[in-house]
Amino acid sequence: MNLAVWLVFVAAAILEVGGDAVVRRGLRGRSAGWILLGCAALAGYGLMVNSVKWDFSKLLGVYVGFFALTSILFGKFMLQETIPPSTWLGLALIVLGGMVIQFGPRL
Repeated sequence: MNLAVWLVFVAAAILEVGGDAVVRRGLRGRSAGWILLGCAALAGYGLMVNSVKWDFSKLLGVYVGFFALTSILFGKFMLQETIPPSTWLGLALIVLGGMVIQFGPRL
């Protein structure tokens, strides 16, 4: 997997997590503008992640690890949430699963 694919995954995960956060803000504040902005970010995520020319199952299987990592880091550093050890363990299992999907065929 080349650097460009990793960068696409990182950017897509940021768009997805950010879009979800903006939609959430719009729903809680009853603001159609925030909801529409979040929807635009989520559409951008979908376009970006699907620009990678892989089989769909492998693409999203590997991407889930990026999304999970980005989500937890966003919660910890942007929202100042306390992340319990069980969540970190779950994240490690998700990332390990993504690595099996990505590198498993080589074994």
